[in-house]
Amino acid sequence: MTWPLALILLPLVGALVLTPLKGNDRLATRVALAFALVELLLIIPLWTMYSPGGARLQETSSMVWIPSFGVHISFGVDGIALIMIAVIAFLVPIVMGTLGTADKLPEGRSVAGYFSLILVQEALTIGVFAATDVFLFYVLFEIMLIPMYFLIGGYGGANRQYAAVKFFLYSFLGGLIMLASAIGAYALVPGKGTFDWATLVSVVHNAPLSTQIWLFLGFFLAFAIKAPLVPFHTWLPDAAGEAPFGVAVLLVGVLDKVGTFGFLRYCLPMFPAASRTLAPMVLVLAVIGVLYGSILAAGQQDMKRFVAYVSIAHFGFIALGIFAFTSQAQVGSVTYMLNHSLATGMLIVVLGLVVARGGSTRVSDYGGMAKATPLLGGMLLIAGLSTLSLPGTNSFVSEFLVLVGSFTTQPVYAILATVGMVLAAAYVLWLYQRVMTGPLRGNALAGLAGGPGAATAPDVAAKKSLRDLGGRELAILVPLVVLIIGLGFYPKPLLDTVSPSVDATLSAVQAGVAK
Repeated sequence: MTWPLALILLPLVGALVLTPLKGNDRLATRVALAFALVELLLIIPLWTMYSPGGARLQETSSMVWIPSFGVHISFGVDGIALIMIAVIAFLVPIVMGTLGTADKLPEGRSVAGYFSLILVQEALTIGVFAATDVFLFYVLFEIMLIPMYFLIGGYGGANRQYAAVKFFLYSFLGGLIMLASAIGAYALVPGKGTFDWATLVSVVHNAPLSTQIWLFLGFFLAFAIKAPLVPFHTWLPDAAGEAPFGVAVLLVGVLDKVGTFGFLRYCLPMFPAASRTLAPMVLVLAVIGVLYGSILAAGQQDMKRFVAYVSIAHFGFIALGIFAFTSQAQVGSVTYMLNHSLATGMLIVVLGLVVARGGSTRVSDYGGMAKATPLLGGMLLIAGLSTLSLPGTNSFVSEFLVLVGSFTTQPVYAILATVGMVLAAAYVLWLYQRVMTGPLRGNALAGLAGGPGAATAPDVAAKKSLRDLGGRELAILVPLVVLIIGLGFYPKPLLDTVSPSVDATLSAVQAGVAK
């Protein structure tokens, strides 16, 4: 059994083990966390065994699934898939830790059921990143919507059903369009067709440009919805706004990356000429996303929707780097996929801890919290500085590479995207200032003091009523801080892992365009 297959099966086994534990919340929590931590430990041998200078796909396995259509259950990893598998394995234990801190389950919902869905989501998402058969990728791409649908619709806020249905329908429709393009690519293989990714890459790039464009658009639309790029983004603010904070970490931090991963794994190497031809369209959408997401983030009063629009802006940066077609820009985009997951994941968790203390997601209901909760204020500042890509944090290296690499081929788009960096500093510092600085104030915090007087004249009792971070909450956040600072000062292991895969992608594009 290969490591990718083991990483897929272990969470599924964990979900089955949790099934009979409904009603025993403490045991279910321990069992779920144990499976999540073992999954994280299994990443270590996978990472150490991966050779950046070796074959494009490593740790491969394949077995026939539907022989008449050339469909296989095939898995393997390259550097890009490896870092995304690692980040989801890292985030799942953190998500589990938010239950009882940032999140509380609705009445009548079981801890075992909640954690079972999270483990199934982890398994399916890893399968999507590791799949090397296009039909298998499509199947997992669609099935992975199901646990997230139930996580949002069963455990979310007041409008959770609307948000869950909207999320499902958008992504499901995009997947169906992608399936049509996958079948079209299958038909181009001479003789007995196949959905093997490597075979399709070697065959489809020889197709006429007009054929490539139509097939490219089918894949692109599915990934643009998932990413999400403007104007296919409208499901994200609703879904992230209604999801529990832990689920929002997976939604914004991992599931969305399937879209940008799809650009790199499928759109570019399979349809190189179409990718080059349609790149200006994608670059326009990317820059619009950067500016549009930044402006709307600055105007948000709801903390969850704030994070959603911040992510839309960041996905614009990632798409810009991918379609600039330079090694620097694409390496920046790939590392941005991981670094955005860490920064945004921490930001969501910290805001969840703020809301857990005040009971409101409205920014205007808070103020001056840092005076009573200095550790919480410091964690929000670190998450915010990583989000705005301050030098010394993990996101800076990625954003810098995207802009430098894009400027060499697309200077106008790179300059316009740079405005997004300025706006990021504005909306992040605005959020921190409103929530953490000044005198203790706000309706949410006034209630903690036992009366409305704390909103205008905070006293010692009001400050004591606010609890700072405890040991469990620090255990959740400190690993994120270590990675954010560590990768900010020493990103070399990450860059060394992804660079060969990026170079292989660019080589495939150049070879396809040359023909």
